[in-house]
Amino acid sequence: MPEFIHTFLPGRVVFGAGTLDQVAAEAELLGVRRVLLIATNSARDAADVVEVELGDRFAGRIDGVTQHVPTEVATAARAKAQETNADGLVAIGGGSAIGLAKAVALTSGLPIVAVPTTYAGSEMTPVWGETAGGSKATGTDPQVLPRTVVYDPVLSQHLPKKVTAASVANAMAHCVEAVWTPKADPITETTAVEGVRALAAGLRQVLQAPTDLDARSNLLYGACLGGSALATAGTGLHHKICHLLGGTYNLPHAETHAAVLPQVTRIKAPTVPQAKARLEDALQTDDLAAGLYDLFTEAGISTNLKDLGLTQEQAQEAARAFDADEILTRAWAGTRPEGVTR
Repeated sequence: MPEFIHTFLPGRVVFGAGTLDQVAAEAELLGVRRVLLIATNSARDAADVVEVELGDRFAGRIDGVTQHVPTEVATAARAKAQETNADGLVAIGGGSAIGLAKAVALTSGLPIVAVPTTYAGSEMTPVWGETAGGSKATGTDPQVLPRTVVYDPVLSQHLPKKVTAASVANAMAHCVEAVWTPKADPITETTAVEGVRALAAGLRQVLQAPTDLDARSNLLYGACLGGSALATAGTGLHHKICHLLGGTYNLPHAETHAAVLPQVTRIKAPTVPQAKARLEDALQTDDLAAGLYDLFTEAGISTNLKDLGLTQEQAQEAARAFDADEILTRAWAGTRPEGVTR
């Protein structure tokens, strides 16, 4: 066993079907008296339920969010929090809703109760991001880490297959990259491996039975583990490339992971052979990079950046920023990552 340092992050997880009804009580446990509710358009029905259950604790609401958290949207949300005298936030939706809540918490310190409806996993991390002028800035700050996360698989039960698959690709990226970053350790590796096992099983179940609650629970569990692993291990080349592509060229965040992850894995996974073997066992494949590519393809999600609107010239421009020409050339074309680079 190698020497390592692992930091466990504080937080409370409430998991189970129907736990949406516990959100108001969780806010009360945190001592929040005035809640600013932030919800994606797709989560409006869930937000309506929480608004009613908050009662006198409801202070205001933001409906509709934008991916990559543009600075102007973050500024408006911060102003809304001040106008309503909010002393806490409830974010319901995917990574964009939770990301906007983090942008408010970053400057105000307000506690967050996160209710994810996709598998982005950002609810488990102290990582924030904000986009301005075609560039995405990211950072880590413990005060943006949600204090409580409520996982209710019912909320993602009817998530369309394509959205589900893209979101799972995002969660897979959290797990896979968490085994090769400089801060990776045996605990993050074990967490990541179990995350991949749950995500792979859940996605295969969903492809057969889209509304199966066990499958959706598996996916939320895997997303939770992936976010936890990333929160401690930090990010590496894969996430840096995806943040550049999203912030500079406005590519959809989750889908970008599906195209880039297999190509980065082809290069990076052989540097951590033990973790690679464990992840391959969890994914039920004999080649991690190819297995990821095949799973995403089977799920019907694009594995090339060309389909997402990136031009070949833009791919070459991005490659120069990271000296990653081979990775982005293959990701742009969607080349299956056969063989292993050592």
